[in-house]
Amino acid sequence: MDRVLPSGTDGMHTERPNPEGVPTTARPCFDRRTLLTAALATGVGAGAAGATAFTRSPQRTPAGPPPAPGSVPFHGARQSGVTHAQLPSVRLLALDLPDGAGRDALHALLASIGAVLASAADGSLADARLDGTPPVTSLVALGPGPATRLRLNVPPSLAELPAFSGDRLEPARSGGDLLVQLAAEQPWTTAVLTEHLVTAAARCGAAVRWSQAGFLPPVPEGRTPRNLFGFKDGTANPAPDDPSLWGLPGPHADGTVLVYRRIRMDTAAFAALPTERQELAVGRRADTGAPLTGNAEHDTPDVYAKHPDGSYVLPADAHVRLSNPRLDGGARMLRRSWSYDDGPADRGLLFCAFLRDPALFTRVQTRLAEHDALTPFLTHTASVLAWVLPGAPEGRQLGADL
Repeated sequence: MDRVLPSGTDGMHTERPNPEGVPTTARPCFDRRTLLTAALATGVGAGAAGATAFTRSPQRTPAGPPPAPGSVPFHGARQSGVTHAQLPSVRLLALDLPDGAGRDALHALLASIGAVLASAADGSLADARLDGTPPVTSLVALGPGPATRLRLNVPPSLAELPAFSGDRLEPARSGGDLLVQLAAEQPWTTAVLTEHLVTAAARCGAAVRWSQAGFLPPVPEGRTPRNLFGFKDGTANPAPDDPSLWGLPGPHADGTVLVYRRIRMDTAAFAALPTERQELAVGRRADTGAPLTGNAEHDTPDVYAKHPDGSYVLPADAHVRLSNPRLDGGARMLRRSWSYDDGPADRGLLFCAFLRDPALFTRVQTRLAEHDALTPFLTHTASVLAWVLPGAPEGRQLGADL
């Protein structure tokens, strides 16, 4: 099999990043009538995504107890959902602003969501179900829709992704005005926190567009997790502080672009292939994760290596070859993915990629969709492109520079 994947973008493979660094009360939402819409939020799974905040006088969080042991700070130049190590349980939540909502509504929604996330991070959220739950990481990202409607200060590259060959996108699972990613050690934590986020959003008149839970398999510290095809996923990632992932100097310097793809995997059909065929399609060994041209997981794939008969060791359609950064001038993306299981016929990968320029993802995914040996086993069912807002330093709120 001869198919390849663009480096740093395993279209279905997610690789654990190299060691990463770790670097409130929201004011009530203004329109009392919007409180009547709170009932919308109780159904996590049919809403929308998107919102952000604006220049307002900073709102300081009242002094409280010191962060709980192991907690990940919410406040900082960049959001912890990108900078901190990947946690095993994730919830992705997309929100939509009410029709006709303006900048004030977005500001109020960001303030409300930010207050919940800040309290969740330091363990001060008033909920007995969350006793001793840190660490928690999060990120909030703005979709192209509200950025255009409200003429916000976002990078000019923020736009919807083009259609890709073979996509089977479901509108009810895609898009959104605001995307929230919440990760923790246990699904219990993300479930309870999602309840608080939905309630906070409903008070601002926002509705849930969609919600998706994901997980990583248990692995020893420092080991790369496997996806539902049984292959290690996330081996060749840049570090989360790699300058190439973040915005150019200026107001966007501490933000980045998030591409999210929900990818259904035909695990039964893939499992039916002989192991050698599986390895040729991926370009890595099933047992060690080593590239077919190397001996250890973190060996650099040699895209030029050939067999004595002149054929490439890494087939032309191998996922690892097609995603190799050499095909994109060395440009890379940080891949953070989780598996999902929504029933025997709907299992797969929640692929999340962080990068400065979404054109990189478009190039990589175009190659994969057209040539990747894994494509027959994958169906992309949801897609989001969003701007991950710069972090909120102490005393400021998310989106203050929008």
